[in-house]
Amino acid sequence: MGIKKDFGTIEVSGADNARYFYSTYTTLNPPPPKPIDSKGKVLILGGGPNRIGQGIEFDYCCVHAAYALRDMGISTIMINCNPETVSTDYDTANNLYFEPLTVEDVMGIIDYEQPTGVIVQFGGQTPLNIADELKSLGVPILGTQPDIINTAEDRDLFRAMMQKLDIPMPESGMASTNKEALKVAKEIGYPVMVRPSYVLGGRGMEVVRNQAQLTAYMEKAHEEILIDRFLQSALECEADAISDGTSVYVPAILEHIEYTGVHSGDSACVIPTINLTAKERETIFEYTEKIARELGVVGLMNIQYAIEGGKVYVLEANPRASRTVPIVSKVCGIQMARIATEVMLKKAQGKATADVLNIKTPESFELFGVKESVFPFNMFHEVDPVLGPEMRSTGEVLGLSDNFGNAFCLAQEAAKCPLPDAPMSSDANSTKTILLSVSEEYLRHLLDIAGTFQSLGFTILATDKSYKQLNKLGIRCQLVHDVLQNGQQVSDLILDGTISMIINTPGTTLSQMGFDIRRAAVRKGIPMLTTIEAARIACLGMSVKQVKKDGVRSLQSYHLNA
Repeated sequence: MGIKKDFGTIEVSGADNARYFYSTYTTLNPPPPKPIDSKGKVLILGGGPNRIGQGIEFDYCCVHAAYALRDMGISTIMINCNPETVSTDYDTANNLYFEPLTVEDVMGIIDYEQPTGVIVQFGGQTPLNIADELKSLGVPILGTQPDIINTAEDRDLFRAMMQKLDIPMPESGMASTNKEALKVAKEIGYPVMVRPSYVLGGRGMEVVRNQAQLTAYMEKAHEEILIDRFLQSALECEADAISDGTSVYVPAILEHIEYTGVHSGDSACVIPTINLTAKERETIFEYTEKIARELGVVGLMNIQYAIEGGKVYVLEANPRASRTVPIVSKVCGIQMARIATEVMLKKAQGKATADVLNIKTPESFELFGVKESVFPFNMFHEVDPVLGPEMRSTGEVLGLSDNFGNAFCLAQEAAKCPLPDAPMSSDANSTKTILLSVSEEYLRHLLDIAGTFQSLGFTILATDKSYKQLNKLGIRCQLVHDVLQNGQQVSDLILDGTISMIINTPGTTLSQMGFDIRRAAVRKGIPMLTTIEAARIACLGMSVKQVKKDGVRSLQSYHLNA
């Protein structure tokens, strides 16, 4: 209809020559000043409102991109409508627009500012959702182009590419009806991972173990679903990379602590890897470089892998910034978002990028970095805090130490789930109690875990099956019934403050007692681990914690000799 937006400004209180821009359909006269753009100006699309699957990690990337552009003498424009972020600080970008990330709103700003380029790959999924339409309207997209992103997100196109590169993926299929789904699952073999064909943050993802569960899932599904073979108890990893379309730099591989079945955004992970063989690491580096070159990625990329029986499978590739970019950057002592921004700008200007990517990948690490997720369960007491394929975390923290176990303990402390100190042997009245309630499939792992707790001086309580297993293994423990002799529930022991820490690993069928235990732990704020892998690492960390008393150490000090 020819109606165009105009823009006004609000002065920033307490700052000189700083203003926020807002849109209006009321003509302003005279128009507000625009930034000097002798070397051009670049518009960065932020992540918009924070939500599960998309948060501060993408804001980190946008901010570092703005800093890199400023150092290159290029003016920056930031669009983000979340006031609780660094990207919306008055001194991060030259011009800041508090506007929704829709095509109409973004195009209004582009028409007004006339940027020389737009960056869409640092703000998570929200900017990517409108990248295609922006490009079709003539907007110059810097870095990886929308059609490349679409290729990676289209399961059929991406699978065809993996077959061409001879890179294995788990068997999969698509289905729109229950009959089709049952046929695909039968061909693949149970268990399978099911999800809507287009999801964000793992919404709607479930592990299905039989026909009845699949039929129940299909009754709730209202769209085409993707069915993958579920790599059960496989080790999951991911790699972040920077590429200019030819050269590829992979600083490190992140190894997930929880096995497959937990969303990557919820899983704890460690740099450097702990359990990967040299051959598996080499394969992941090789696959990452192959995929980046074949796609023609310019900027950042993240690829997720699973290792089953020594075979490395690709799960998915995301040619954009990922949640782990800040983690890799801090542990490896590099600024991935800054480097990627320089690559994108030089590529757009037709300049060589070899000097930017001439970075030495660390051959060994003098520190361990453990990323742990932060969950909102303390705000939702009736929600079962079990980790699964659907993402539930709302943030993440990083623990750093020269010892893996200690780094894990620090990460737990940062995530407001500090692991307890062992009882003081010098104090006869010092007693601390661990509650073990492990599902049948994990009973075989109890010896090492319970043995460590016993050696550290903890009193062990155990529910029925765990108690029987520990008795067989000769571990001293006390039996806790579903209902105690005085009529109390197991959860009452937790709420009374009797328990110092809980290991509760739910099985394929969730029990009421397990739910009561987990809910009580959340309400009381008691440290709780719900995967056997995390329990193992906790034992390692608590053992180290007994003898290692580190002071506070700066991030920079770890990289002094790098």
